Amino acid sequence: MTVTAPHPDLVVGPDGVIRCGWPGMGHADYRDYHDREWGKPVHGETALLERLCLEGFQSGLSWLTILRKRPAFRVAFASFDADAIADFSEADVERLLADESIVRNRRKIEATITNARATVALRETGGLEELLWTHAPEPTPRPRRFVDVPSQTSESELLTKRLRKVGFVQLGPTTVYAAMQACGLVDDHLVGCFRAGASRSGSRLTGGMRVSS
Repeated sequence: MTVTAPHPDLVVGPDGVIRCGWPGMGHADYRDYHDREWGKPVHGETALLERLCLEGFQSGLSWLTILRKRPAFRVAFASFDADAIADFSEADVERLLADESIVRNRRKIEATITNARATVALRETGGLEELLWTHAPEPTPRPRRFVDVPSQTSESELLTKRLRKVGFVQLGPTTVYAAMQACGLVDDHLVGCFRAGASRSGSRLTGGMRVSS
């Protein structure tokens, strides 16, 4: 039986599975990211710092570009170990600016170092994970179309203010909301996508009922 997507914001993959119809979904690595990572709860300082940093590097670029460079970013930034990055010097900045395997942007590189230092300092008051996850929003109706997916929310605005207050830089409400999606604080898989509701218990509501994983 042929599977048909109910509307253009959903696509049917080569495996016959209905997914969110992101631009670039024709690429296998993008599909894998959608299926296995996006919207799935992320915990642990290192993993969360990586998501924040990569979303910062993505600003102005396609996520597919960052996704394909992610292994190189991990090598360049010491697997996103906050202590290691916090010790980076100006020589490390110059090293990274010469590294063609990553995005060579001085402002973004220096912001990553600054944010790693802020992450280390946060341990005295609960840590990065506690700060991020206390800003996970209450359940809302699941989006049906891309137009229903916000680019930022009141929660991402508040989280941005909190992050800036504790020393993070180069993170605005839109970038922070993208990180919230990537870390599973919100689950914006569209109604009809096979991943909808499988990411985080209580992250979205469908038809007035709580969706649980």
